[in-house]
Amino acid sequence: MKVTFTLSDEALYRAVKARAAASGRTVRDVVEEALAAWLERDADTEDAAAAQEALREYEREGGVAAADYFEHIAAELRAQYGPNRP
Repeated sequence: MKVTFTLSDEALYRAVKARAAASGRTVRDVVEEALAAWLERDADTEDAAAAQEALREYEREGGVAAADYFEHIAAELRAQYGPNRP
């Protein structure tokens, strides 16, 4: 897909072009990489915020630690089927 945009900072463009050329890449490659990294960071930020909200909800609802939950399940199974069951 072709996209055209104007940079307001000509010095920025010249610096990017020179750095890209020095590393054997095109400005397009650098811009694509920068945009992909920006999207990744944005998604990571959203994921972290969603995880924090889920943790707050879990704590509000009186959740228990996973280790405690599984120990409770194991104790119930031992009580139901005996202590020697694998």
